[in-house]
Amino acid sequence: MTKEANYDVYREDVAGRANVEDTPELVAYYKALERFDAGALWTVANKIEPWEPKSVSVPMIWRYRDLREHVLQSVALVTPEKAGRRVIYLNNPGRQDVSAAVGWLYSGLQVMHPGECASTHRHSASALRFIMEGSGAYTIVDGHKMSLGANDFVLTPNGTWHEHGVDESGSPCIWQDGLDIPFVNALEANFYEVHPDLHQQVAYPVDDATQTWGGTALLPHGQSWSKSYSPLFKYEWAPTYESLKRLAKVSKGSEFDGVLMHYINPVTGGSVMPTIGASMQLLRAGEHTNAHRHTGSYLYQVAKGEGYSVINGKRFDWRERDIFCVPSWAWHEHANTQASEDACLFCFSDLPVMKALGLYREEGLGSNSGHQTIESN
Repeated sequence: MTKEANYDVYREDVAGRANVEDTPELVAYYKALERFDAGALWTVANKIEPWEPKSVSVPMIWRYRDLREHVLQSVALVTPEKAGRRVIYLNNPGRQDVSAAVGWLYSGLQVMHPGECASTHRHSASALRFIMEGSGAYTIVDGHKMSLGANDFVLTPNGTWHEHGVDESGSPCIWQDGLDIPFVNALEANFYEVHPDLHQQVAYPVDDATQTWGGTALLPHGQSWSKSYSPLFKYEWAPTYESLKRLAKVSKGSEFDGVLMHYINPVTGGSVMPTIGASMQLLRAGEHTNAHRHTGSYLYQVAKGEGYSVINGKRFDWRERDIFCVPSWAWHEHANTQASEDACLFCFSDLPVMKALGLYREEGLGSNSGHQTIESN
């Protein structure tokens, strides 16, 4: 016997909220509406407008030591020409329907061997790369070629022709990809194109973008830039880490994030791309931050050191190259367990979207001295 549908499962006995109990007459009315692909708002209002964000993403950690050999194994199984992009993607159990690592953000680990080069393509989604290991990697974006090293952060903005490869003289390289594919797909606005020649020509001196736009607090005379993304396609690790250490000497930093610095568009001072922001934070030796939560989805990679993060009461131990996610409105705090070395966390997020739409909200944990109670396993 088929069970009768319940339409009042989301009702709440709170003033101002939908609180309509099913009756035979109402159920018949709802079924009549369904025949016209319509429904009564009050049956779902409390579901679609929760009191606070309820992410379907779950806190996750992808440990590099678990994935690395599988990533390398893909080299023997499929070529870049066949795969398009040889990537092992990170699949959050709560977001498998959209192939997201967290929220509306996609991420994966791409591997390339010396002499390999993926074909040039472009898409509506914005993308980034964070280099994990190897030597000789490069990216070409709209004719600008950039040489890449470990912990370098690279942009391939939406609509730009781009390709990635490894020089013949290099070594096997692995990097993290980050894109807003799920977000752009949700907007039903994604396009993808392959370059008609399969590869683009290098049109500028190698690393010209860094040499032109990478001066600290300096803008080059006679240069103009009006696009929505940063002209500084590559953000190198060495000056980033040095800037963090300098700031740490004169600033206590954030109680929630330690010494935190955001990658920016040097022309506008805004985010590197309209839909994806990125940052690097330094946790001093032994530092344990206070817990907070905010709207927006965040993906972290451990660039240096080891420690742990507590996300919604669950502890995740991490070390270099591990990747973990913080879903929207999830309590989180970070700890560097090293006694004499700092730790650094790279992060990319949808923070620019949250702020542009007026949806960003943040709050600190006011109880238990600012720390979560860790759940027992």
